[in-house]
Amino acid sequence: MKSKLAKLFTLALVISSVSCAAGPNAQTGAVVGGLGGAALGGIIGHQSGRGLEGAAIGGALGAVGGGVVGNAQDQRNYNNNYYRPQPQPRPYYGY
Repeated sequence: MKSKLAKLFTLALVISSVSCAAGPNAQTGAVVGGLGGAALGGIIGHQSGRGLEGAAIGGALGAVGGGVVGNAQDQRNYNNNYYRPQPQPRPYYGY
């Protein structure tokens, strides 16, 4: 009983700490990566007779990978929108 409670508490802690401050691309990437990873992991795991384990592992790895890629897109979008180079004045050549 304690083992199940400890696993549930750990899972809740991980989910709550991961979902704090993520941009829209990171969230979308994590969802799409998780679904794609679960599907691919389930297919590969089914070949070895462990489809559910493969889906769980593939889903977790896909969600992490998708979140990382989406976060990189969010950072790039932020930098492009808020850190634009200032226009340089034309040089003045006195007459």
